Amino acid sequence: MPKNADATPAARAPINKWLIALAVIPDVFLAVMDITVVNTAMPHMMGSLGQTLSDIAWVGTAYSIAEIIMLSMAGWWSALLGRRTLLLISTVVFAVSSILCGQAHGFGELLFFRVLQGLGGGSLIPIAQATLRENFPPEEQGLAMGLFGMGVVVAPAIGPVLGGWLTDNYGWRWVFYINPPIAVVGFLMTIFFIWDPPYLKRGLKRVDWTGIALLATSLTTLQIVLERGQEKDWFASTQICLGFALAVVSLIALVFWELRSDEPIVDLRLLRDVPLSAGSTIAFITTMALYGTTFLMPQLLQTIMGYTAYLSGLALLPRALVLFSMMPLAGWLYNRVSPRALIAGGCLIMAVSYHQLAYLSTALSFWTLVPIMIVMGLGQPFTFVTLSTVALSGVEKKDLTTAASLFTLSRRVGGNVAYALMATIVDRRTQFHRARLAESVSAFNPSFLAARSHLAASLIQRGVPAALAPSQALGLIDAAINRQATFMSYNDSAWIMELFLLATLPVILLLPKRRAEAAAAAAAEEEAH
Repeated sequence: MPKNADATPAARAPINKWLIALAVIPDVFLAVMDITVVNTAMPHMMGSLGQTLSDIAWVGTAYSIAEIIMLSMAGWWSALLGRRTLLLISTVVFAVSSILCGQAHGFGELLFFRVLQGLGGGSLIPIAQATLRENFPPEEQGLAMGLFGMGVVVAPAIGPVLGGWLTDNYGWRWVFYINPPIAVVGFLMTIFFIWDPPYLKRGLKRVDWTGIALLATSLTTLQIVLERGQEKDWFASTQICLGFALAVVSLIALVFWELRSDEPIVDLRLLRDVPLSAGSTIAFITTMALYGTTFLMPQLLQTIMGYTAYLSGLALLPRALVLFSMMPLAGWLYNRVSPRALIAGGCLIMAVSYHQLAYLSTALSFWTLVPIMIVMGLGQPFTFVTLSTVALSGVEKKDLTTAASLFTLSRRVGGNVAYALMATIVDRRTQFHRARLAESVSAFNPSFLAARSHLAASLIQRGVPAALAPSQALGLIDAAINRQATFMSYNDSAWIMELFLLATLPVILLLPKRRAEAAAAAAAEEEAH
């Protein structure tokens, strides 16, 4: 296959790195935000399209499956088409499919267009990350990843706010209509400011169809298992057992096949690089924390506190604002503080915020939640920016897109695992706490009898017939037990997230003590002497 016709950067005047950053960040923001902005509109889609809650969840599942498959293949497609061409095609596909999603009149149409949207959005994030790494000098890599993080980390926090506001005021179709204008900006800036380096488009001698089939099978079945496991009661379901078995077998086969392939769909050999593999592991866990909160808090506030979709999203806004403001500082500190210290500090700060979430009570208010979200927002930039920089520090430029795909895939799968894990914990622990609390509801418990009598007397004073007051009082007690049990289950999930964050600390020791640029300079100086 011929070399990239655009691969002559030496003959072209160098483009300002800030214009390159502005060109890729809109695409990153769109791809990430679309996940959370659509989730807030699903209840409205359910009523409009006449679907059950289980069915409408496929709107998110269809996008996720297509996205992670394309995400995994971004490096392969870049070698085939060139990074710039792939970015342009992906942006167009994402924008057009967004319009078609908003125009969909049937459930089947919407699912089909969501698959197209996922295929368009999957490659945007790794391409943007690789492009920024390539065009910023070594001493500004932290700053580059700070800019990248503004899109990747801030977008899921803003998504619920924007999605809730659009849905409440204009309808669910507008969560798709907001995408094309931003995509047009990204498309035009890509045309003018993004060019491929000469080594990037290498061409392919053969297509690894077996690798494609194994990749699609493993990621599709894994995604379905994660998103449907709780609904089907996990391994009590034959479908989930078969899906899990197929996912494991196909994943193992994929690893063996790709390691032996000369032109793999996903070059897993790159994971031999310790910073990349360790960084991806830490990113997996920290993303679980980020997306776990994005899943938990709106659910808690809407189902227990009675907030609207917009207000529940607004509760997460302080975290997004702090994230946005702290990203440049995290990038600046990367050149001055050990990567290990920054990541460990970020994880510990986030663990503190989850420790605070573990002690929420039914007296929760909006302003009680704000300080906790601020603390969480303080920790995430130092973890994300540093990880995004260190993980790719030892990768050759020609492999940057593939390495960025693997790193992003770890984050994406971490988010999916967070959704599945949190839903399961909340459901199981609610049942557990309800059973324990209900033990006090007994005719032999004086406290229960006194509470029921007091409630019954209050109901009678409000006009409830005396014959109905005891049963209604019992119903109120039952509702209070359910509410308390649910709150306690959310507290338990926060405890588990805190433990996961603390578990990253030993893995951080596998990362370099100093940033790669400083280590290289020190080695050169030592060699000179």
